[in-house]
Amino acid sequence: MVLRTQKVKLYPNQTMKKVLDGLCDYRRYCWNQGLALWNDMYDASVILADKKQRPNERKVRDELVANKADWQFQLSARCLQLAISDLGKAWQNFFDQAQPDWGKPHFKSKKAPRQGFKTDRAKLFNGCLRLDKPRGVKTPWFDIKFKGARNLTGELKVVSIYRENGQYWANLPLEVAMGPKAKTAVDVNVGHLDYTDGQIKTLPSHLQAIYKRIKHYQRQLARKRKVNGKQATQSKHYAKTRAKLQRDYRRVANVQHDLMQKFTTQLVNTYDQFVIEDLAVKKMQMSHVTAKGLQRSMFGYFRQVLTYKCDWYGKTLLV
Repeated sequence: MVLRTQKVKLYPNQTMKKVLDGLCDYRRYCWNQGLALWNDMYDASVILADKKQRPNERKVRDELVANKADWQFQLSARCLQLAISDLGKAWQNFFDQAQPDWGKPHFKSKKAPRQGFKTDRAKLFNGCLRLDKPRGVKTPWFDIKFKGARNLTGELKVVSIYRENGQYWANLPLEVAMGPKAKTAVDVNVGHLDYTDGQIKTLPSHLQAIYKRIKHYQRQLARKRKVNGKQATQSKHYAKTRAKLQRDYRRVANVQHDLMQKFTTQLVNTYDQFVIEDLAVKKMQMSHVTAKGLQRSMFGYFRQVLTYKCDWYGKTLLV
């Protein structure tokens, strides 16, 4: 049994949008409250030099649950518990400096373009994603429609739902059983991806026009911030330009992710053993020019996708 994640686009009605937006805000509230409490507990333990008073996931969660306000009981309790669980994992990573993106957990901002929450009570029912029925909603069930429900099989785990640029998405992790296939070997070199039968480019030529528009929108936003300062983000023209920038970034990501998904599926359907290089990509980013090219080449995403597909199909990956 392996865990396979499927990303789908949700189509909620106006009532569902209000509920999803409220859960996104509640997740951010729980994270910020938990992080502030965690910092206070940790500082107090350092000052008193008492390791027993150091915070952990259980202490922070129990303190927040005990001090719940009346309005919090109208929202899902699992939203708070999963937020504190993720906060505990973030603090564990903070004490492990070997992590690639090592750093202290930071507070979430309501101005971030991406807002979301998690739930482990979601179900797939009649081609819809069924969530907990919120209080005050008259419908008997809270089902959200999405495309591609017929192709999904397996047991649903913790679902991540998020809002980005006015659209709603969900990552559906499904536990499925996969079997082995063909047997042969391949050597994959990062940079441009070479393999036994040829070569594949991670930056197709038709993406250059989109990158030019991205550069143009970024300059427009920077110019507006330089002239108007903090008030620039409150204007309608700034919001429209930022929406266009997010749209083009989404297009580039969709094109490259589709390319990587199809290429890795072709590899695991053809070969049995893979050899890839273990590159320190962050140390290779010596200037802004090389950093941009390395970032767009998607080394990490290719390795991530190839790793879990090798687990699906019973293949061997040597790093």
